[in-house]
Amino acid sequence: MVAALIGQPSISCADRRHDQSNLGVIHQLAEWAEGLGFRVDIDPVGPNKANLIATLGASSSADITGGLVLSGHTDTVPCDPELWSSDPFTATERDGRIYGLGSADMKSFFALILEAASQFQAKNLRHPLILLGTADEESSMSGARQLLAQNRKLGRQAVIGEPTGLKPIRMHKGVMMESIMVRGRAGHSSNPALGANAIVGMQAVMSELLVFQQALKDKYRNAAFEVDYPTLNLGALHGGDNPNRICGACELLIDIRPLPGMNIDVLHETLCERLAKTLESHPEFTLEVNRLFPGLPAFETPADNEMTQSCAAFSGQPAGAVAFGTEAPFLDQLGMQTIVMGPGFIDQAHQPDEFLPLEHIRPGVDILSRLIHRYCANSSHQARFHP
Repeated sequence: MVAALIGQPSISCADRRHDQSNLGVIHQLAEWAEGLGFRVDIDPVGPNKANLIATLGASSSADITGGLVLSGHTDTVPCDPELWSSDPFTATERDGRIYGLGSADMKSFFALILEAASQFQAKNLRHPLILLGTADEESSMSGARQLLAQNRKLGRQAVIGEPTGLKPIRMHKGVMMESIMVRGRAGHSSNPALGANAIVGMQAVMSELLVFQQALKDKYRNAAFEVDYPTLNLGALHGGDNPNRICGACELLIDIRPLPGMNIDVLHETLCERLAKTLESHPEFTLEVNRLFPGLPAFETPADNEMTQSCAAFSGQPAGAVAFGTEAPFLDQLGMQTIVMGPGFIDQAHQPDEFLPLEHIRPGVDILSRLIHRYCANSSHQARFHP
């Protein structure tokens, strides 16, 4: 199954030249799920994209007080085949690993879900098991955003199988990407009075961003994270076109990673206000601050949450925190107790020679089987669970 999924290219990318459909993966998963007795719903997400919602057992809409959602994204990032030791779209086994694009991030998780689900029959499930496959997580997260817009009620507990080394993750930072444009007036470099150099205006903006960066670091801390403060990165700078021309426009792209408890809308407004104040005494410049995408909120599931404790008990590892973003905030907003936990390691994601360790397969299937038994087959799990 891992090999078949890797062999179905499903790159999602903001650059349309590289963007691909995920329908090959969706239909393959649907075929396997139907063979195990799942009821399958393929929900279109724009042209040539879809979410998969496959349900085994009791109706999720009739019983959302129970039900376990096992979720993953069906897309991958683009890759550079010339940098790989083998074909990225062919699963290659060597050195105790399966190499291939999506092997860790995160097509293999679906194979583990189906293997675990094959141990159960629909008639024996008191609460539904839902396999969720989403579109475009690696670009716009349009699949998860559509579920939220639909207010799609799926289940009560959820595991998102991003590569965490099978360690449960209950917190991650948010993601904000902003474009900051300073416009001045172009002119001949021989006479500065003929223009207003946008690079000079951007210098003032960048100085204020460094002050803001330190202010965020001083105000917000969370010891659960390796980098325990919100980060602000100056990522890309573009301005001007020739040495003998006064720069008329300069754009800076930044990335902010807020901690749980920080509201991304409030943070965006604060950013705009600070930068506007920085340039208010310079009427020769205009300022535009725009979000490059709607932003991903930070995520947190409480440490004493039952799902957190279940995943810690079954994995043998305490729940932790990561800096990368996932679809967890969307499932959380849909009312699910959500944990991020899957095979493979994030260090291999988005890299040439991405791989899944073979040693993660059996433990991964075992953890998922135990979760299915607790949350789907055992109707009195809440009263009897004592980690």
